[in-house]
Amino acid sequence: MNRSSSCGHSKADLLSVLRSRPQAIASIAGSMNYPNISGTVRLYQTHAGVIVLAEVSGLPHSNHPCQEQILGFHIHEGTDCGGNMDDPLADAMAHYNPAGCEHPNHAGDLPPLFGNNGFALSLFLTNRFSVNEVIGKTVIIHNRPDDFTTQPSGNSGTKIACGVIRQVTGVCF
Repeated sequence: MNRSSSCGHSKADLLSVLRSRPQAIASIAGSMNYPNISGTVRLYQTHAGVIVLAEVSGLPHSNHPCQEQILGFHIHEGTDCGGNMDDPLADAMAHYNPAGCEHPNHAGDLPPLFGNNGFALSLFLTNRFSVNEVIGKTVIIHNRPDDFTTQPSGNSGTKIACGVIRQVTGVCF
């Protein structure tokens, strides 16, 4: 079970990273229309890429079994979660896309969050960016799933929650 990958590192090495302190963290808060949303996105730099661990609660949900929310989840290029009356999270700006790729190949395009009675937990590995590249950027949750087709941002609807990615320093985070 502890076989080495072609990089000379085992799968267990990747998972052991989760017991350590993340290099960056974003505290997620809902917009004024979604005040119950809160959570944390932790970013761990590894030899294989960045492990992203997201835990979010207070998400919109339905009691109907076929209508549980699937929500768009992205890193945006903005450095602030402010906005205006039309878009309370406008300052988050567009998807993080330093290479100028078409959607869904933006560096900030992430797998969707699957709601579970208002809670979501997501853990994945990506090589689209390093932790250092996204420090100061924003993490956004949208009210609809990304369709991974529509330009420029996947028709993922309204931005409902945001957090700024901050470097973790010291012992506590």
